[in-house]
Amino acid sequence: MSFFGTNTASTTPAAPAEKDIEVPEPPTDSISSLAFSPAADYLAVGSWDNNVRLYEVGAGGQTQGKAMFGHQGPVLSVCWNKEGNKVISGGADNAARMFDITNGQSQQVAQHDAPVKVVKWIETPQGGILATGSWDKTVKYWDMRSPTPVATVQLPERCYSMDVQYPLMVVATAERHIQIFNLTNPNTAYKTIISPLKWQTRVVSCFTNSASSGFAVGSVEGRVAIQYVEEKDSSNNFSFKCHRKDQTPNAKDQSLVYAVNDISFHPVHGIFSTCGSDGTIHFWDKDARTRLKTFEAAPGPISATAFNRNGTIFAYAISYDWSKGHSGMTPGHPNKLMLHACKDDEVKRRPKK
Repeated sequence: MSFFGTNTASTTPAAPAEKDIEVPEPPTDSISSLAFSPAADYLAVGSWDNNVRLYEVGAGGQTQGKAMFGHQGPVLSVCWNKEGNKVISGGADNAARMFDITNGQSQQVAQHDAPVKVVKWIETPQGGILATGSWDKTVKYWDMRSPTPVATVQLPERCYSMDVQYPLMVVATAERHIQIFNLTNPNTAYKTIISPLKWQTRVVSCFTNSASSGFAVGSVEGRVAIQYVEEKDSSNNFSFKCHRKDQTPNAKDQSLVYAVNDISFHPVHGIFSTCGSDGTIHFWDKDARTRLKTFEAAPGPISATAFNRNGTIFAYAISYDWSKGHSGMTPGHPNKLMLHACKDDEVKRRPKK
């Protein structure tokens, strides 16, 4: 079925292996967030058009719209539960909603006093919990059976980004605060730091498949920091510039600087992607400190990215991200959802030099 109740299924013909595949029937406004199911190749897509769309991705990359549900304001974040049968979304209507893919029903499961910027599913030994981070300067934990949160954590500022790799949770707020939580004690921050980057934090993302726990931070000033949680690993912390263009090749400090919009870690190999307002995507190996791949520049900013559960598919959104303000919102600005088939040499770690 397609989203809009017509009976003609919209499936894309599988493209040759080299070309990234464009998903038909994308959202009608900028794409804010992407998340693959942990159980199957279903992709949840949140948009500023107030809707969440679910697509099924076939073996050849062909996609089919499966379902759609709405908020009363732009959708800012999407995630799945562990079983992959529920999608949770957070929106500018100050609410989080849960959609059950088995019966097609959606219901409100969380409430804040300001937009819900991030939703994350936390799988604990005691069961699944939903964490919601908001511009009301709180993170709330919900067990989905009760309309009141299990607990509320006060943040130093508005929540901008949050990620979880149990038992690590990292929350980044306005004014460059970063709070690190050990989820065995979820109500108090284990550690609070100021971002190692000098400019506003855009995204935090936890390492996957890493010997030591840590996270990457991306800022609006074309820079990424790799940050380890424990003091003993701090000698491995570093930051690097990316998503910049030289205006004049040899003039110092004359580069155009773009925001890092999203960082996604590969679930198997632990390498990561960065994407930016400059329309480029790079894959990086944090341990060898090398760049593994650069995508051809897209015709607009890359607003969000995600790997599927086994890291064979990389999804990315080409959408206006408001990085140039109102004047950048030109009619006909591309709004596309793309799928890239990952090759081994792009996503495998390099041997250390």
